[in-house]
Amino acid sequence: MPFLPTPLERAIAYRYMRGRKQSRFASLNTVIAIGGVAIGVMALIVVLGVMNGLRDDLRDRILVANPHLRILTYGASLKMESWREALDTVRSHPEVVAAGPEVLTKSLILNQANYAAAADVVGFNPDTGQAAVTTLPEKVTGGGLTFATTADSVDGGIVLGYRLASRLSVAPGDIVKLLSPVSAKISPTLGTTVPQFWYFEVTGTFDTGMYQYDDGFVVMEMGTAQRFAGLGDAMTGVQIRLADPWRAPEVGHELERRLGYPYRSFDWQSQNQSLFSALQLEKLAMGLIIGFVMLVAAFNIIGTLTMVVSEKTKEIGILQAMGLTPRGIGRVFLAQGAIIGGIGTTLGLIGGLLVAYAVDASGLIRIDPAVYFIDHLPVHVEIRDVFAVIVFSFLVAVVATLHPSRTAARLTPVDAIRHE
Repeated sequence: MPFLPTPLERAIAYRYMRGRKQSRFASLNTVIAIGGVAIGVMALIVVLGVMNGLRDDLRDRILVANPHLRILTYGASLKMESWREALDTVRSHPEVVAAGPEVLTKSLILNQANYAAAADVVGFNPDTGQAAVTTLPEKVTGGGLTFATTADSVDGGIVLGYRLASRLSVAPGDIVKLLSPVSAKISPTLGTTVPQFWYFEVTGTFDTGMYQYDDGFVVMEMGTAQRFAGLGDAMTGVQIRLADPWRAPEVGHELERRLGYPYRSFDWQSQNQSLFSALQLEKLAMGLIIGFVMLVAAFNIIGTLTMVVSEKTKEIGILQAMGLTPRGIGRVFLAQGAIIGGIGTTLGLIGGLLVAYAVDASGLIRIDPAVYFIDHLPVHVEIRDVFAVIVFSFLVAVVATLHPSRTAARLTPVDAIRHE
């Protein structure tokens, strides 16, 4: 192919990469150009890996105690009377792996010293198929999800997120009270409502790695949760796990059509849309910013090759006099840029992958879970990102050779040989 350097042109390009004294090491300018490409490639791989890691780790942690898809009903009460019929319809869908009813409500939890914290109350019953919907049972670190109590005069057992338990200074065996979301008494003396409290024994704790869950979730037996929320035999919805979580919006729309009014779907992506949109935008922005490092490396390559053209002008004239065409001269510098780009890309790729692996495996960089929901910086390098970085860096290196190669190709043999 006419635009590819021949073996002779590649040999000349490699020779030109060496210094004036024909040392065994590359010239300083060439080393700087290779280093610029390597740093740009390494930075791109690490940054893109960090953004991928944040997205994937957040998704996995969100889905620990959150289903891929929920079926709810319209209305403020969030009360589903015919949940059994809806559950049968949901389970008949071919993409549904597991499904079960759920109870969700909010409350206030207080310890014996009346220190209070807001809590999301979740009903749980493995016999309804709920255990297969989320991986919450695998995250229990103290006690279990049996809700077996040892204390008398309590309304049941509960399992808390470990951060919430730490804030309340409670452990398995301690008694806490939850403010009922529905029941209240009228004070005979004041004529005002008096809040009603339910008393529970802490029977376990869990650690999902997701700050939002560990700091605010309270799990209780499904029947107890129904009574606590004042639902009777009803549920608040149906929760679903799919074979492909990214198909949740499409499957949700299909189930809405099958179930009809008043049912509606609510998928995990919609619930966290702003978070994942921000991560995607940040990934694009960081990629563009680090891309400027590659442009700086391109200018280094341009400067290096321009200096080579100036230093080797006489030799270029001799090569032309010996029969090397102007196009061949241009391909010499094209090959030199490709070599610089190839070496820099390889070094940057190796360095980026090593740094990404070290940061991810060690959990070296700690972050505030109250802000980012996770406690360390994860790094997940994707093949498509690596391929895109390799192609981009190599193209930048090759494009950077266009000006120097054209300058060299335009030299005439006589003027080049006379050059001082």
